[in-house]
Amino acid sequence: MGIITEFKAFLDEYKVMGLAVAFIIGAALTALVTSLVNDILMPLINPILSATGSEWRNATLDIGTQISVKYGSFLGQLINFLIIAFVVFLIAKFIMGEKKVTKK
Repeated sequence: MGIITEFKAFLDEYKVMGLAVAFIIGAALTALVTSLVNDILMPLINPILSATGSEWRNATLDIGTQISVKYGSFLGQLINFLIIAFVVFLIAKFIMGEKKVTKK
């Protein structure tokens, strides 16, 4: 069996082309969902969270002189993650309909 034949068998067996297409679409979807979060949803959420001003993402807790905990940045990333996870869930639910994912 030649190397080209083995390579084709490898691509077919591990569904590499489908994986590549899914990866590319996933990257495009990531950019789209990130824009949705940053440009549409966060401007609506920022006024709620900005009780101390518009720079709530830069909020820190200073412990002594050497330690500074950036909890505002963590809170912002946590909110982004939750929104992105929810949007991906909605997209998956829309695409899959009412079908449940089962383990094979």
